[in-house]
Amino acid sequence: MPRRVRIASINVNGIRAATRKGMIEWLDLADVDIMALQEVRATAEQLAESLPGWRIVGDEALAKGRAGVAIVSRDEPVDVRRGLEGPKRLDASGRWLETDFAVDGETVTVVSAYVPSGEAETPKQEQKWDFLNAMEKRMRQLRAEAPLAVVMGDLNVGHRELDIRNWKGNVKRAGFLPRERGYFDRLFGATGTIVTGVDGSRGRGQGWIDVGRRFHGEVDGPYTWWSMMGRAFDNDTGWRIDYHVATPDLAERVTDYRIDRAPSWDTRWSDHAPVIADYSLGTPE
Repeated sequence: MPRRVRIASINVNGIRAATRKGMIEWLDLADVDIMALQEVRATAEQLAESLPGWRIVGDEALAKGRAGVAIVSRDEPVDVRRGLEGPKRLDASGRWLETDFAVDGETVTVVSAYVPSGEAETPKQEQKWDFLNAMEKRMRQLRAEAPLAVVMGDLNVGHRELDIRNWKGNVKRAGFLPRERGYFDRLFGATGTIVTGVDGSRGRGQGWIDVGRRFHGEVDGPYTWWSMMGRAFDNDTGWRIDYHVATPDLAERVTDYRIDRAPSWDTRWSDHAPVIADYSLGTPE
């Protein structure tokens, strides 16, 4: 029989701070098999000290204390790939990590991605465009190479108006710019069809599935990130920017999906909530 594999995506907002504030206690109850972590902000040694007993592969940012992605699991991956291809100015260090896992006769590709936040009309946004271009290209390749793949992480774009509580106030801000959303229109567009993005751009759809939107339907959110400032968390004034983006074959294997929102502001150990999905994997004997 296929078995349940529980996979989580978590922007930890600094792994050392997260484990001090309660992540370890959360892990004891979550029963997760594989975790894609973003914004680790730690060396390999610090990450291993923070999560003893786990198999860990990571990709550190070149700048200490910034970004950093990792994939943490109960079993060793069978292959690991780091980074994205793009122009020389592209800085993907600590932002893209691919792993392959063997699960009872099947190969599952798990990616931890941390898209730059950007800042409209500044060089930071140019860096984000470079990253989104490289990500779009790699995901097209991955879609062709890996029937069972999931790209997870803090993608720093709210795709639709449903994904941001205060969307009207953010249409000119990074994270909800029409051009950013256009990348996601193509990403989730039907395979091979010409997709017109919300920004007017045109390109071929890739056929990836937004697992969270499919599972929850046409509702506001549920959100995955809330500012630490003010009463954003208490008022649920959030953004849905953390995703499970799965190939169609893998999306059909989802048996459960949830955003593990903390019960109160003072029990949070990150400004993001874990996004968790259960997948039915493995070929029957």
